[in-house]
Amino acid sequence: MTFLRISSRAFALALLASLCATTPPDVEAATHPTVETRPSTGLQAQLEDLARRARPGMFGITVLDLHSGQAWRVNAGRAFPMMSVFKAPVAAAVLDRIERGQLAMDREVVVRRDALESGTIRDHFHGERMRFTVGELLTAAVSRSDNTAVDALLPLAGGPGAVTAFLRAHGIEGMRVDTGERGFRPVFEGLKPGRQPPADESDTQQLARLRRGYRAYLADPRNRSTPDAAADFLRKLWDGRLLAPAPTRRLLGLMYAQTTPSRLRQGLPPGVRLADKCGTSYTLEKTTAAYNDIGILSWPGGRAVAVAAFLTASTAPRDERDALFADLARAVAAALHPAAGNATAPSAPARRSPGASAAPA
Repeated sequence: MTFLRISSRAFALALLASLCATTPPDVEAATHPTVETRPSTGLQAQLEDLARRARPGMFGITVLDLHSGQAWRVNAGRAFPMMSVFKAPVAAAVLDRIERGQLAMDREVVVRRDALESGTIRDHFHGERMRFTVGELLTAAVSRSDNTAVDALLPLAGGPGAVTAFLRAHGIEGMRVDTGERGFRPVFEGLKPGRQPPADESDTQQLARLRRGYRAYLADPRNRSTPDAAADFLRKLWDGRLLAPAPTRRLLGLMYAQTTPSRLRQGLPPGVRLADKCGTSYTLEKTTAAYNDIGILSWPGGRAVAVAAFLTASTAPRDERDALFADLARAVAAALHPAAGNATAPSAPARRSPGASAAPA
């Protein structure tokens, strides 16, 4: 998740401009949703309706039944910006190294003040440097979506290229990790790496620069995933084909513990568990570059479904964006497990996979 500091006058200018602004032509053309052309019914029709509701933004969705392998898809082969969703594959690569004996959970990592990004670590940082164990960084990165934590973990995973290579080695195509959170700061700010805004920059010039940065981010191919690739990542994690049993339980536990922000979770009936990872950009002039949630829904009795949902270039207010995700979860639950609303307490799936008995770590 990336946050920028913008002056109050610039915000006022942005608000005024947004009253008459439209989505830039290049962004609008790149984000016009496509849906299945064949006649559709049931869950597929509901996904297509959600994609239409999201316009002029693009909503990409893959719903994958982890028992039958049946999938429902809309805009699912397109690459979307992940934002903090990328923290899940980074954590997977780190946990794999720990399992192989190349890294230790209790290893201490020094974080310096000049490396701080947004999140709880920055909010509670004191002094010029602090030490965190790898285990603490994993919890902060996945469960609390801390940006400093994931940037500290990325070198321990071998760097962005090693994370992508880890995904490819497990047959996951269409998901790539190219940089950490800090790598996107200059993109959003419309600056070259290492450069600072001009000291005499006016609010109008600042707003123009931020607009350029936003367009640049929407066109940036780095740290992207297709919904299909994200669903494949979730399937292989749940089935124990991504990690060994212990790290599988660890990562799922960290994902179960992520309760904020609440997107798919808002639409879940009682008794359904969700292990998920969200991703969010900031909003400029009523446009949100990325608003995502990927996760595994599981029911008492063993049913499990992977849902990967990516929303980009959305001009909808936050409550409408949240409603898209909540309605998606409701549609999945109603279509694939209509009796779930009668369940009273979550339990582990009956399937004998490493993900089946996962509990928060």
